[in-house]
Amino acid sequence: MRYLTLLFCLCAAPAAAADKLTLVLDWFVNPDHGPIVIAQEKGYFAEAGLEVEIVAPADPADPPKMAAAGKADLAISYQPQLHLQVAEGLPLKRVGTLVATPLNCLLVLEDGPIDSVADLEGRKVGFSVAGVEEALLSAMLAPAGLGMDDIELVNVNWSLSPSLMSGQVDAVIGAFRNFELNQMEIEGVGGRCFYPEEEGVPAYDELIYVANPNRMDPEAIDRFLAATEQAVQYIVNHPQDSWEIFAATSAELDDALNAKAWQDTWPRFALRPAAFDAGRYARFERFLHAVGLTEEVRPVSDLAVLPGAGQ
Repeated sequence: MRYLTLLFCLCAAPAAAADKLTLVLDWFVNPDHGPIVIAQEKGYFAEAGLEVEIVAPADPADPPKMAAAGKADLAISYQPQLHLQVAEGLPLKRVGTLVATPLNCLLVLEDGPIDSVADLEGRKVGFSVAGVEEALLSAMLAPAGLGMDDIELVNVNWSLSPSLMSGQVDAVIGAFRNFELNQMEIEGVGGRCFYPEEEGVPAYDELIYVANPNRMDPEAIDRFLAATEQAVQYIVNHPQDSWEIFAATSAELDDALNAKAWQDTWPRFALRPAAFDAGRYARFERFLHAVGLTEEVRPVSDLAVLPGAGQ
């Protein structure tokens, strides 16, 4: 009788309220966000005691600012931008990694006049975001004996592959190898990438989670990262099933471009989102200083919450 009474009490006890986290994406939902969507759809966030609100920003420049201002618990940003934002005084730190390799590339036409980076001399190169993209391009030109004065930069806003395919420019920097290449292939135009990490640029994490270290809940973020790690393991073990779960969340996602992008993206997800490579951040910090984008070399502790330091 005592056992039955105890069992009844346990069953009748209300479930603990989930902790709420607001996550602002870097852009509209796309395959780059696979672990987040899978963690939501498979119930991993709920199992971790979290209720995660996923928000797509109106402006891709807003997410880190929202996290810094306390209007979001977490934001997805880019490692290169984090270095510059911290240098500008924004209260942000990296707390986890989403995509652990560069996605950015220098994109040219497969059958065009550019066979090597050296062929860019006297050519037009399109870009979208000043600063980091120009620094990447400058570093890629240097081994070929070229400088920024040897090319003509053209601001094409976000029209990267269209400006290349139309002949407005001869190359574009800032194209994502998992999207623009596939977009061009679908439209019947071959493209080819020169990869920054193979052309003189230190490797970096493309997509990271950032938070305001003075406002964040470290324990809740730990659970968030554990849930996304569980999602990555599921994706790696079941890439096709994961794609079907992901695509079923929105009719807009279930198309040829996203299907191709999924195949090119899932191998790049961070297997250990909470793991941190301090050397990688130190090298990129020195790189940005060397190319004149930062006035000083900051310690890694200014850029990331370090293991064992309170998270």
